[in-house]
Amino acid sequence: MTKQAHTGHAGNLRSVDARAEWEALIKEARLRPANFTSISGAPLKLLYGPEDAEIDADEDLGIPGAYPFTRGVHPTMYRGRLWTMRQFAGFGSAEQTNERFKFLLELGQTGLSTAFDFPTLMGYDADHPYSEGEVGQVGVSVSSLEDMQTMMAGIPMSEVSTSMTINGPAPILLAFYIACGERQGVDPKLLRGTIQNDILKEYQAQHAWLVPPEPALRMITDVMGHCAKHVPQWNTISISGYHIREAGSTAGQELAFTLANGMEYVRRGIAAGLAVDDFAPRLSFFFDSHIDFFEEIAKFRAARRIWARKMRHEFGATDPRSWMVRFHTQTAGVTLTAQQPENNIVRTAFEALAAVLGGTQSLHTNSMDETFSLPTEKAVRIALRTQQIIAEETEVAHVIDPLAGSYFVEAQTHRLEQEAEAYFAEIERRGGVVACVEAGWIQKEIHRSALTYQRAIERKTKKIVGINCYEEDESRNTPIELHRIDKSVELAQRERLISLRARRDKARVEKELALVRGACRTRENLLERFISAAHADCTLGEIADVLRQEFGMYKEPKIL
Repeated sequence: MTKQAHTGHAGNLRSVDARAEWEALIKEARLRPANFTSISGAPLKLLYGPEDAEIDADEDLGIPGAYPFTRGVHPTMYRGRLWTMRQFAGFGSAEQTNERFKFLLELGQTGLSTAFDFPTLMGYDADHPYSEGEVGQVGVSVSSLEDMQTMMAGIPMSEVSTSMTINGPAPILLAFYIACGERQGVDPKLLRGTIQNDILKEYQAQHAWLVPPEPALRMITDVMGHCAKHVPQWNTISISGYHIREAGSTAGQELAFTLANGMEYVRRGIAAGLAVDDFAPRLSFFFDSHIDFFEEIAKFRAARRIWARKMRHEFGATDPRSWMVRFHTQTAGVTLTAQQPENNIVRTAFEALAAVLGGTQSLHTNSMDETFSLPTEKAVRIALRTQQIIAEETEVAHVIDPLAGSYFVEAQTHRLEQEAEAYFAEIERRGGVVACVEAGWIQKEIHRSALTYQRAIERKTKKIVGINCYEEDESRNTPIELHRIDKSVELAQRERLISLRARRDKARVEKELALVRGACRTRENLLERFISAAHADCTLGEIADVLRQEFGMYKEPKIL
């Protein structure tokens, strides 16, 4: 056979003879001694063809902006409007974060995303003994409405969309934000943004909670009910797979546990008397974009298809907006390395590209230095420019779902959907999401996957540049600039709290806290009480203490 004839046959693998000829050739070929699996451990074939991607064009793909939304939630996707470039920001004091917000907006960022420090995440004021040494260190310290006003000073809240990554005390921070808008003269109906407010994944992965699951879920439905009437443009919950993945889950587990949590929130909303189409359109999601390029793209496509089918057929939603998975994506923090940190720019770029090709609505790109500290202005500028280069130079945003029909991508999309369905069935068999959390079963599943991956790294069956291959003598490298938070931030924040408590109306504070306590014992909407308490200058810790006293503290199950 001539070389020309051989090449012609090899280019047409639809031919049974050509396929057989190719298979005979590869039996004699030498393959690299690598672990040919996805990062989640799924075996990967050498070649994918039509037999691997049997899809029904109408039922499995559809068209963009229409059920089952596999190809995207908007008819025009990025040809109509690019994704929101929303760099995660927040550190030190409210004044410092306000400065970073304005810096990012000047660089062309199109939405704000707020990180809070650990005391705020756990519902403690900056002057609580538990807060010592942590104030402002990994996010902004917000202990009061006054802090929120400082953080948003000079930022038109009716025009800028703001995301807040907080969960246990999320309804209290949302109350501060709504009250802050009202003091700016902004009608709550004009406020746009997202509160993460996803407590189930906290019990499963991140561990920042206030109270046990049942009262925490009650507060979430209170947020849904209030916002459906009074803050209609606000996304009341961002159901997060990000932290599940960062804790060590596989892509399939991230997909399954995230959507299972979402379905539990829907059930709770319905049980609270809300009509599904009144609150489901304001649910949003938050996914990790890991380093396995094609698996991540397939995960995003599968998420849209699964959610659309569940909402339409299991929950009876009739509004197409209820069927949509609208999601924010963050590149994978766990893939950043302290060794050769400039390599993190490349990792982040590929992860961001996967998110865009997967159809995200909003994106944060990690900075190269975040494995060491909060990002410097230089590092965060590079991270934002990464998104802008993808948007303006690569041309990938010109065509909607350009990988649709790829044998490999469609096969991976189908595989992940099947994995998720298997987990849904097992969760139901075990009594539902809350029962699985209380038994520690979901936590064990994530831990098992994290351990498997760590062992693969240690055995070098999964390679990480600079960690277990292509290593360098780090002493020869020039240290990168790091962003440090000065201890004076904590001292100043404590002084501000002392001043606030001296100036406010103490009788009004006591009255509002008593009303919060009363609402805990009835079915009164707690978010409405939190907003009133915020206007009275009750602090985060004071409100949270009432919740802890009334509902008790959560103790996680032992899983090891």
